Amino acid sequence: MQTAAFLKDMFGLQGKVAVVIGGTGELCGVMAEGLAKAGCEVVLVGRIREKAEKKLAHIEEAGGKGYFMPVDVTSTASMQELIQKVVERSGQVDILINGAGINSPTPFLEITDEEFHRIVDTNLTAVFRACQAFGKYFIDQGIPASIINLGSMSGIVPLSRVFTYSATKAAVHNLSKNLAREWAEHSIRVNTIVPGFFPAEQNRKVLDEGRVLDILRQTPMSRFGSPDDLIGATLLLASDRAGAFITGSEIVVDGGFNAMKI
Repeated sequence: MQTAAFLKDMFGLQGKVAVVIGGTGELCGVMAEGLAKAGCEVVLVGRIREKAEKKLAHIEEAGGKGYFMPVDVTSTASMQELIQKVVERSGQVDILINGAGINSPTPFLEITDEEFHRIVDTNLTAVFRACQAFGKYFIDQGIPASIINLGSMSGIVPLSRVFTYSATKAAVHNLSKNLAREWAEHSIRVNTIVPGFFPAEQNRKVLDEGRVLDILRQTPMSRFGSPDDLIGATLLLASDRAGAFITGSEIVVDGGFNAMKI
């Protein structure tokens, strides 16, 4: 088999449809672009159409296909309506990425109930809603599917100044493993991509000069991640061939941060 044909067989996603919740953001937008370049039709799900249109332009320039769908991640009805609209337009869904997230640098003793519940509802409950709605759809339709949830290094090791965010991401890691166990018999794989430190919108709120230096000192590769660094892990977990026996896993993409101690 020729190299190109082999890679297409292992990682190609022709005929697949991926719903990328948070696809209008920096990290998930690039992940969606990678899926599209591998042959997947991508649905960018978010709140702001203008942000999606810029990313869709990149996808179309690369020869990919995609479109935007708005959704309220805090609403179960909105999530179910999303599935219905995507199926009507694209025929089915094969891949779900949950990447919507918000953060806050509020000191622990100053976190209000309102802020706590807002972050929990966006980062954790929305993932629960999406997994529940799409999981039922996958099971009812008998579709072998891939669910990729975005975790965080703060869900693995404690990081200061992101208390609620860390708690929600740790819960997402646990939820993903539980669903992987429950749904393996349905050929639904559930995995977590764990980014280290990337220039995402929510990270900028907590990055001052001192914190940046601390991060780089503990990152053997001595740099922050680029969104492109997440594409390989995304294609691996999305592929029915390359990722066929991978479920319940945490794929850490952090430049060695978690391997560095002293």
